[in-house]
Amino acid sequence: MNFGIFGWRRLCLSYTYCCAMNTKALARILSPSRVEFSLGYERADAARAISMIDAAVLIPIYRSQEGEVHIVMILRNPGGVHGGQIAFPGGKHDPGDETMLDTALREVREELGLVVDRNDVLAELPTQQTRTSGYRVFPYLARIRVPERWQIAEREIAEIVDVRLGDLTRPDSHDRMIDRFPTWQRAEQVSFYRIGEHRLWGLSYRILQPVISRLVAGEWDV
Repeated sequence: MNFGIFGWRRLCLSYTYCCAMNTKALARILSPSRVEFSLGYERADAARAISMIDAAVLIPIYRSQEGEVHIVMILRNPGGVHGGQIAFPGGKHDPGDETMLDTALREVREELGLVVDRNDVLAELPTQQTRTSGYRVFPYLARIRVPERWQIAEREIAEIVDVRLGDLTRPDSHDRMIDRFPTWQRAEQVSFYRIGEHRLWGLSYRILQPVISRLVAGEWDV
């Protein structure tokens, strides 16, 4: 292809200009301040990950005599960061727990007096992190046999919240609201399930929401 002398000159000037621009852009990207800024973010993320407190929760489910799937939740007593909220039984990892599943099984035994067989654990769900209290939570789904009488840890739990799966799939049970948690910098829109006069939101919502469709689809033998 023949560019001619002026064509070649324009092409060389354009190439030189682009190289200069790319060099300047690369210099800006790799400047010490920007690299340090990026590394600072990575170090902060790593520090947060190291400082997270490991905990585990269990989602107990069962099928009623009428054939309906139920999900068992708890209403925590007032007090503390998560006090007064609907949640799943669970708590912090104990040094005596060999695994996070051991933590979940121990906590549900201590909080509800419920002994869950390992063979009834249906799934280990994706790990979640709280936004406010620094917990890394390992959730598990388990099939249970409903006891004749719940033996709840009254110092921690106000009541058992037994919810039918069908009630959570109704359009009016799922909604959004503008809220501001004490540790948030600004108000945000959050999704929640309406359960009676209470709302299930935050970490518990993020754990449960993707499980609902899988339960409806019959993925697990309940």
